[in-house]
Amino acid sequence: MNNSAISNDQAEQVDAVLLDAVNLALHYEMEHDESVVVLGEDIGTNGGVFRATAGLKDKFGFKRVMDTPLAEALISGLAIGMASQGLKPVAEIQFMGFIFPAFEHLFCHAGRMRNRTRGRMTCPMVLRAPYGGGIHAPEHHSESTEALIAHVPGIRVVVPSSPARAYGLLLAAIRDPDPVVFLEPKRIYRGSQQVIQNNGQALPLDSCFTLRQGKDISLISWGACISETLQAAEVLAQKGISAEVIDVATLKPLDMRTILSSVATTGRCLIVQEAARSFSVGSEISAQVSEKCFLNLLAPVQRVTGFDTHMPYFKNENYYLPSTDDIVAAALKTFKDN
Repeated sequence: MNNSAISNDQAEQVDAVLLDAVNLALHYEMEHDESVVVLGEDIGTNGGVFRATAGLKDKFGFKRVMDTPLAEALISGLAIGMASQGLKPVAEIQFMGFIFPAFEHLFCHAGRMRNRTRGRMTCPMVLRAPYGGGIHAPEHHSESTEALIAHVPGIRVVVPSSPARAYGLLLAAIRDPDPVVFLEPKRIYRGSQQVIQNNGQALPLDSCFTLRQGKDISLISWGACISETLQAAEVLAQKGISAEVIDVATLKPLDMRTILSSVATTGRCLIVQEAARSFSVGSEISAQVSEKCFLNLLAPVQRVTGFDTHMPYFKNENYYLPSTDDIVAAALKTFKDN
């Protein structure tokens, strides 16, 4: 096994969208680590419903790239068994709305493996799932239920927001000895391109990424909403407001040190998420900021979120999703009466 990075001089440079980056990371890790296998519905011959696994079966064969029945409980259970016997499975759930049958195995076994065996066994598996709205799909194809998984001990939850972070974070997730749920925002699957050095260099898990420095307000987000959040920061800059933008990236465990440090500096905090408002990851961040940065806050913590209802059909989808205007309006609210 050799999954070490190669130098940039040797690495292939690829113009990639987020979907390409996922594919590149899978190819790289399977080429450099024979214990990595992939499995899921239509991921082999068809290359997955979004073609994230295209080309893997041709290159690595049917023994390492396995099409499964339409059975999410089977997929997660099989992955846990593989992980317990020395393999590193990367399992795909076709849409996050179909992930619920996998929860019993994920919560009761994958998340408990290290604790149950007092560290004698781990569960090095990745469960990938496209998630979120924005592609005019039915409501159960468009859910953002990351908070359900983040609530359970023993499971990391990772959400990339760009091709470069998708590449580096997926490599890190595959190499991690514990289970990782890797949620891919399909609204930006085929969004903007980035040049990726296909060098096997992983990015750190459990860390936020500061995408823009600022001194007046901290904008906290993740996944597809990072795009609108960065656009809002540009609009605020035109109004003389310096916004710091933080990509949470790993939702569990949260890198609260970075978030709290930012809010302590700016004195204002706005959290942006696509998921429903109540009992969410944004709720947890808001609670911790309020508890630990109360004396630093110049205004109450604000949130721009989805609604406490199911994602509507596509004609009303944009009313549900946070917009740049929503973020700007919420940010300006923190400056009133100050």
